[in-house]
Amino acid sequence: MPDLKQKLWAIGGGKGGVGKSVVTLMLGTSLARRGLRVIVADADLGGANLHTLLGIRHPLYTLADFMSRRCESMADVALATPVDNLKLISGADDILGIANSKFSQRSRILSNLEKLEADVILLDLGAGTSSSTIDFFLYCPGKIVVLSPHVTSVQNAYGFIKTSVYRRLARAFAKDDAAIALIQPTVSSGLDRLDSIGELRGAMHRLAGDRQQVLDACLEEIKIDLLVNMARSAKEREVGQVVRSVAEKYLELSLDYLGFVNYDPELERSINHMATFLTTGANSIARSCMYDIATKILRRVQGEQTTPAAAPGPQSGSAGGPQVAAQPTAAAAQSATEPPATAAKPAALPSCAEG
Repeated sequence: MPDLKQKLWAIGGGKGGVGKSVVTLMLGTSLARRGLRVIVADADLGGANLHTLLGIRHPLYTLADFMSRRCESMADVALATPVDNLKLISGADDILGIANSKFSQRSRILSNLEKLEADVILLDLGAGTSSSTIDFFLYCPGKIVVLSPHVTSVQNAYGFIKTSVYRRLARAFAKDDAAIALIQPTVSSGLDRLDSIGELRGAMHRLAGDRQQVLDACLEEIKIDLLVNMARSAKEREVGQVVRSVAEKYLELSLDYLGFVNYDPELERSINHMATFLTTGANSIARSCMYDIATKILRRVQGEQTTPAAAPGPQSGSAGGPQVAAQPTAAAAQSATEPPATAAKPAALPSCAEG
């Protein structure tokens, strides 16, 4: 295995119900089947469920044991799973108030995760935009936002990305009262005093100083991938392009469309038996899609360059803010090139990776 460049990946996406946990497990399994040492960490502090999906009713250790220092090493909390090369760090859903943990506690978790002997660590984030969820998301070099084709999911995905951007800016300008006065309303209350990064940039220009350069640096470091889950048609597979277009127009972010996972009735029937599905079900629709997505992730992990999907044309919207529910006008569709892998792609199913 070449020198690994991108170890920590956060998987988020606004509200619940889009399948983040299932995507995390399937992606982790696909990478593990190729010989990578993978750890899936349940970072849903207060609503952990990865252990249940894996058929582990009562984990021997959880993040609660690490945070309370009953286990000094994060490695002691990583448990074996039914999938070879895949370990689980179960979430800490038994500590009162853990979902609103202090920044120092979250930093300790993340810094110790990085020290683990693993090739890839996938963080399954909680639903919503709590400070802990957004901090975990921003910390990881790899950032994946999962959305479903439902209009509410599309709106929530954009809201999640927007909140992440403004929280990053709030941290960067924490000691700049004038800049914070422009940024803070969006971070604290969701009110849009400024409708776009372009307007924020103009306001900062009027303040003078090097604020625009700091703003540009923050935007440059935020690299986000979109993954559409449970798509039933070509039209539904294209909703990621809507979010890409709106994010480019209003947040000045160039998002990468990682790909899609088609709706799979076999997977839906297997939710209560996910461990069996992960270790069998070789020819399932969802597994084939995840193989293609894992191929792109593997190339990133190994430090190889991938070509982002071409940016779609601008979507129509009102001057007052983004219209996230607009119909997509374009869909980039270029299959990822497969690197050498120890596990073959499930037979005769179409490519699901974009760009």
